[in-house]
Amino acid sequence: MSVEAAYDSFGALGTIVVIGAADPDRLAAAVSCVRDEIELCDRSCSRFRADSDLTRVNDGHRGPVSEWLCEAVSVALDAARATGGLVDPTIGRCLMDLGYDQSFDRLDPDRPLVVTASHVPAWSRVLADRTTRRVHLPAGVRLDLGATAKALCADRAAARAAAATGSGVLVSLGGDIALAGPPPADGWAVKVTDRADTPPGVEAPGQTVAIRTGGLATSGTSARQWARGGTLMHHLVDPRTGRPADPVWRTVTVAARSCVAANTASTAAMILGAAAPDWLAARHHDARLVRPDGSVETTGAWPVGQPPLLQGTPT
Repeated sequence: MSVEAAYDSFGALGTIVVIGAADPDRLAAAVSCVRDEIELCDRSCSRFRADSDLTRVNDGHRGPVSEWLCEAVSVALDAARATGGLVDPTIGRCLMDLGYDQSFDRLDPDRPLVVTASHVPAWSRVLADRTTRRVHLPAGVRLDLGATAKALCADRAAARAAAATGSGVLVSLGGDIALAGPPPADGWAVKVTDRADTPPGVEAPGQTVAIRTGGLATSGTSARQWARGGTLMHHLVDPRTGRPADPVWRTVTVAARSCVAANTASTAAMILGAAAPDWLAARHHDARLVRPDGSVETTGAWPVGQPPLLQGTPT
């Protein structure tokens, strides 16, 4: 007789964290590992902590920083290269000018909009040396690692928890999902919705899929919106304009070999807009794209019927 996986959840990184353990007896140990990894991520990569390594680097620090930040910057630069700059970690100044200059729950909705010159991508001039643990930024550049760092944290936390417990583990950080270790017999059932912070007991529209390996990530604008100067803003900045991406899609969900790969592709697709389905298909990604009116388009082997199963391993 198969044993059902067990789950726990808590708030962190401004979102909802969900941990699943295929072996229910190992859930508490898995949660402890995930909490430790999240703290390392926040202490290294938060734009909103005065004591984080990222804040110090953005303020001009050139000395050694944490291994975590060096890896996170390297991963962000890999994402920029893989997407031709669509996922750009050097949009930190843009986000500040648009009003996203402190944690989301503390944003002031009455501040005016600051109109700046077009963003000049600088990711190709950012240096991250993991041997010396130093990060160098061009003058005036501020990094934002929000997307890829959260996905990296999910990947690292899942791997750490699975290694420590010997159990299959699922880690979801606000819908950025990473898997490690042997999955449950029927795979991990995941509800793909617009928002990962839907309260327990509330039925959110979406689709349930089953995944066994890799990662799954959803990018969208529903959970990170604010107003500036009468204009509705969101956190997905198009590096080509320095402004929030046009709302062609409400959400894009991608399955990939890791959470970082899935997040990179889903973020790029949101920014690409109408060109996203062809871009995703050309890269053999299984994806689900939802328009503002709720209509859905899929690419690759994304399942339409039930029970759907994704392997999470496209290239």
